[in-house]
Amino acid sequence: MKSISTRIWHLGAGGDQDEQAIREAAAMLREGGTVAFPTETVYGLGADARNTEAVADIFRAKGRPSDNPLIVHVAAISQLEELLEPWSELAGQLMKRFWPGPLTLVLPARAGAVSPLVTAGLDTLGVRMPRHETALRLIAAAGCPVAGPSANRSGRPSPTAAAHVADDLAGAISGIVDDGPAGVGLESTVVELVPGGGDGGREAIRILRPGGVSAQELREVGEVLEDSGWDPGKQAPRSPGMKYRHYAPQGRLTVVAGDAERVTAHIRRELAEASRNGLRTGVLTYEEHKGLFEADLVAVCGSLNDLETAARGLYAALRAFDAQQIESIWAEACPVEGIGAALMNRLLKAASGHIDQV
Repeated sequence: MKSISTRIWHLGAGGDQDEQAIREAAAMLREGGTVAFPTETVYGLGADARNTEAVADIFRAKGRPSDNPLIVHVAAISQLEELLEPWSELAGQLMKRFWPGPLTLVLPARAGAVSPLVTAGLDTLGVRMPRHETALRLIAAAGCPVAGPSANRSGRPSPTAAAHVADDLAGAISGIVDDGPAGVGLESTVVELVPGGGDGGREAIRILRPGGVSAQELREVGEVLEDSGWDPGKQAPRSPGMKYRHYAPQGRLTVVAGDAERVTAHIRRELAEASRNGLRTGVLTYEEHKGLFEADLVAVCGSLNDLETAARGLYAALRAFDAQQIESIWAEACPVEGIGAALMNRLLKAASGHIDQV
């Protein structure tokens, strides 16, 4: 792909200077450019969702498979009327409860409303309204629905800072809006609505990708089904994060789960053997356990007692292993409650499913 000049706007000055930067980035989107922007989850790579050539530039820049659909970001629910077929009562309740916020709804799309590249040929569209002032201002100023996958090379750890975007995509995209670190640190929860298991034909919520809204929170609105309902051998992925290896460092990553003492002992044995074989080693751990391991890099993503901190720090920690050219990495598992479910989902995707149960 031919290198292009990537413009970077650094926000934070406030007032007219920040407003001018947002206007310029919005104009770039309207004119068919690709612009990375912050959200409360991770940085997204935006393009006008109606512009097939602009959307194709997203896929080219990321090296993203064409059957992996994109999420469309809006700044107001009124924008959905031209994108979606009339949505159900449950969909409306979810929007009211969680928007703006880290929840993506996969709903029936209006024919021709967006580029077919966005939907990957499906008749559904993933939509969300981010809970981030800069993102909302940018989308509103652009005046278009914005397709926005994570702003990283496909398969790499997602970017939680503008510097991560520049590391992966400078020279391949039109611009980057830098407004500091992302908040949640993990991508949005993606759900679809399907016939429920109860009586009365009511819809239920099926989680396609766990994220910043937990299953427990979703149950406050409706029934939540336990399975993804997706057969990878027969169906195209209906959501990002379902099919491909994602979020991965360059070294081999193994997740270790089980009793805490056995996990520690297992990782120590693996580290010793890898070191004897001349490999550069790493451990992804938590604040409470950082003194338990000796490796070329011990990366702390956050606290076991506050998994939201671990979620925010995960991708930066994974990128740190690449910066130190770590070849073999072991990651401690975490409880799968609340945001922990999304954290474990990302760890297992990054490890290509490699897990040692001890």
